[in-house]
Amino acid sequence: MSQAQQPAPAAGSQPPAEPVLIVAPSPHMGNIAQTTRRMMLDVLLALVPVIVASMAVFGLYAIQQIALCMLACMAFEAMFSMLRGKGLTIIDGSAAVTGAILALSLPWSAPWYVGVVGSLIAIGIAKIIFGGLGQNLFNPAMVGRAFVMIAFAGVMGASAYVAPASRTDAPHAVTQATPMTARREAARKPAVATAPAAAATQPATDWNYVKRLFWGNVNGSLGETSAAACILGAVYLLIRRTASWEIPLGMVGTAAVIAGLMNLAQGGGPELLLHHLFGGALLFGAVYIATDPVTSPLTPRGKLIFGAGCGALVMLLRVFSGYPEGVMFAVLLMNSVVPLINRWTIPTPIGGPAPVKA
Repeated sequence: MSQAQQPAPAAGSQPPAEPVLIVAPSPHMGNIAQTTRRMMLDVLLALVPVIVASMAVFGLYAIQQIALCMLACMAFEAMFSMLRGKGLTIIDGSAAVTGAILALSLPWSAPWYVGVVGSLIAIGIAKIIFGGLGQNLFNPAMVGRAFVMIAFAGVMGASAYVAPASRTDAPHAVTQATPMTARREAARKPAVATAPAAAATQPATDWNYVKRLFWGNVNGSLGETSAAACILGAVYLLIRRTASWEIPLGMVGTAAVIAGLMNLAQGGGPELLLHHLFGGALLFGAVYIATDPVTSPLTPRGKLIFGAGCGALVMLLRVFSGYPEGVMFAVLLMNSVVPLINRWTIPTPIGGPAPVKA
């Protein structure tokens, strides 16, 4: 609602008219240029560094997965929209974003049907069945990813990331387990006693390992191989105000605090802290998945709570569960409590809260 000021009346003219009030239904947009299509285009542009990094590590496999999932999501969006009697909604770009994020969350060796089925579930079940864009409760790409991980466990498990010795056409980076799986397996093995002299000369932190995690030359899902690419995409989204800074800060900050405390308890250098920050899908999830404006809280305080909950759940799953990664489950679990977070953090209106009727 806005009030237009009237010019001062001239002498002898009619008395000034009453202020003109323009009333419009919500939502009241502060920036009308922030359209859905522009936001989706910003996300796609922010994904470019991640896509380039995945292509550099996984080569042709990354291009195939990303193209297949984007085309499948747009095709299913058009099909389900026609079934519901709606217009062609693929022009808003949200289906393309869902396909790109779903593809970047898959292993390089996932068969074609994994991407297609994941796209079908993401668009048909997680998005359109709730009413389409803006109505879905859960992140569509993560719902599709969760379904194919359960339905096709044989091609989505830890072995899917490591190329067998007989496969000579696989990328060099996939000859070893992912960093998260490798550390998980190392933690399960009994400690090996080392000679005091060897322990004294061993560096506290393997900085070459940390550099590879940061710049991106390690195994993993297509989108989680480079922390630097995720940070570059985050900077772009924050500058464009397409993503809220509270969610990535809450998620990464909480994970950093928990990993830091674990690092202090174990002693040595900051390798464990950096491993949890730069390894796996923490940064990819914090920048591109948890910041989905439809499935995240509305208020700044709620966004901080949402991000902190995601970070805490990620560390809980990484440390105490049998699964080496936890971003997907953490985001989906926090999606389910977003209505409650919105209710907790709704601002008090001017004049105090509305009186409760007896």
